Amino acid sequence: MPKQIIIAEQHQIAAIFSEDRVQEFVVSTGTQQVGDIYVGTVENVIPGIDAAFVNIGDAERNGFMHVTDLGPLRLRRSAGAITELLTPNQKVLVQVMKEPTGNKGPRLTGNITLPGRYLVLMPYGRGVNLSRRIKNEGERSRLRALAILIKPSGMGLLVRTEAEGKDEEAVIEDLEYLKKQWEDIQQQANVTRPPALLNRDDDFIQRVLRDIYSADVNRIVADSSEGVKRVKQHLKNWSGGRSPEGVLIDHHRDRQPILEYFRVNAAILEALKPRVDLPSGGYVIIEPTEALTVIDVNSGSFTRSATARETVLWTNNEAATEIARQLRLRNIGGVIVVDFIDMDSRRDQLALLETFNDALSGDKARPQIAQLSELGLVELTRKRQGQNIYELFGKECPTCSGLGHVANLPGMESASEVIEKSLPVIPAPTPKIAEKREDDLEGLLDLGVEDNPQELDLLNHPSYQDQNLTGNRRRRRRRVGDEAPSKSAKIRLNGGNGRNGDSEEELPVVPDTLDRYERRAPRRETPPEKVSVEMTPLEQDVYALMGISPLVRVDREVKDPRSVILSISEPESSEEDWEGEEEFKIEVAPISIPEEEEQEPISATIDEVEEPPSDETEDSDEEADNRPLIRRRRRRSSAQ
Repeated sequence: MPKQIIIAEQHQIAAIFSEDRVQEFVVSTGTQQVGDIYVGTVENVIPGIDAAFVNIGDAERNGFMHVTDLGPLRLRRSAGAITELLTPNQKVLVQVMKEPTGNKGPRLTGNITLPGRYLVLMPYGRGVNLSRRIKNEGERSRLRALAILIKPSGMGLLVRTEAEGKDEEAVIEDLEYLKKQWEDIQQQANVTRPPALLNRDDDFIQRVLRDIYSADVNRIVADSSEGVKRVKQHLKNWSGGRSPEGVLIDHHRDRQPILEYFRVNAAILEALKPRVDLPSGGYVIIEPTEALTVIDVNSGSFTRSATARETVLWTNNEAATEIARQLRLRNIGGVIVVDFIDMDSRRDQLALLETFNDALSGDKARPQIAQLSELGLVELTRKRQGQNIYELFGKECPTCSGLGHVANLPGMESASEVIEKSLPVIPAPTPKIAEKREDDLEGLLDLGVEDNPQELDLLNHPSYQDQNLTGNRRRRRRRVGDEAPSKSAKIRLNGGNGRNGDSEEELPVVPDTLDRYERRAPRRETPPEKVSVEMTPLEQDVYALMGISPLVRVDREVKDPRSVILSISEPESSEEDWEGEEEFKIEVAPISIPEEEEQEPISATIDEVEEPPSDETEDSDEEADNRPLIRRRRRRSSAQ
């Protein structure tokens, strides 16, 4: 099946395409990578777990090395406790076999391996091994005999799949390169002070081609002209100095980045999602955990088969093929449990396991499938090779700490949720009501409300839309004046006093929700303003009849007319005040009399008007004369 390799050396990412779909990623990131060789120092030895912690230069985490991975140290001495094999401050040569994850440091081993194009040199190994994917028995015999002849003394060799069909000269040349590399590492280890890095595959293109390139690759795309040259050079070296046939090597020149152009980033985003859709309509859910990875298969909307048995078998076969691809794509390792759709037929179960085995056969991590469990679960293991896609491109959510859910405990409802719940029930205000609400806000008791420089625009909120279902739903209510200021209030959560986790938030508050927070916020009353106005009884009657507030006669500005305590008193009267009739005419406006009730003006003098009888006999003569005089002059003024 033809394959394509997309290499983004700038980002240290490569993608392998097959049938226009990404099958696998190669990523080289992090301070400690798989295959790195360090000279380190033993920090401490813990016999309780038969392990030691080695300092390889990371100030935060030490490397972990189990007693079974000591390598030459274990071979050199008789079997015993780890405390007899390692001591603190001992200098050791180790290699990273698992990259650090979470709070755990890298997993280390003393069994050094140096991978080449056709061979893997094991300096502390023994014997000769061949790749399991070399199926031809004649080719296996030829390669085994060749490896035995060229194997260095005291070392081990592993013949890789890429050596199948290659000339002896190419295999020997690859071995000479690995031997030279091991000699350099040993010399550096003797003169270098630990901790230090001794060897790493710095050439990303060489690493990708060494591990991924095969005869079925027909196109390689690099993101730079220098990368294209190195790709051609490596392929020539592995082909005896000749350019490989049937391989197109391109330089990506498009303005769009190579990862976007070939939709590699889109494939990464899809691989981070738990759900994977199947072609027939079913889907697979992949959930990684600390201990294992759980995969669930569901039929979904697939109903094309005539019987339920066919539907289940078809969906399970599709899921088996897709799960094998997702394991490589996401680089999932460790224990994996797959819950396929239940099948009653033993024949169908065996057919499914065969399909699953075939799909996993091309995986270099060598997954090992156990048979169906009593609960109908398929259990398998896959060798860990570097970080998985969640560790490479994922980041733990700071809100839920990776749980996928946010806790919503009783009594911990946030103030923002209160606002969201109250907003949908707010009716759209009319201009008059909105203006009145704005005035009412100014007269509310002090709640710590401050003007917000940014206007609270709620006109597009669903609750402000036209609620008439029979009319045009897209029609919006007329916009209220833009000059209405937004308000914000400090609301105390949980009804507490600010202690024991209680907090305050500054949130936007709308008029209809202020009464909800009045119970939570303390009130601070503003003392009313006292105003005194002098008015005669007639003036009081006239102002009351015309609906005019006596505050218009105050010569100063009143802060809040609604919170004023008004005190009205009569002015002190004297004879001099009534000598000029014009003065009183200016103060009181004349009252118009209807035509049918119009009478002749009173022209009689004061002496001609009969004095009304007085009910009070104890008044003095002077007081009795003053009261008729005031009353007569008022009537005369109103007539004029």
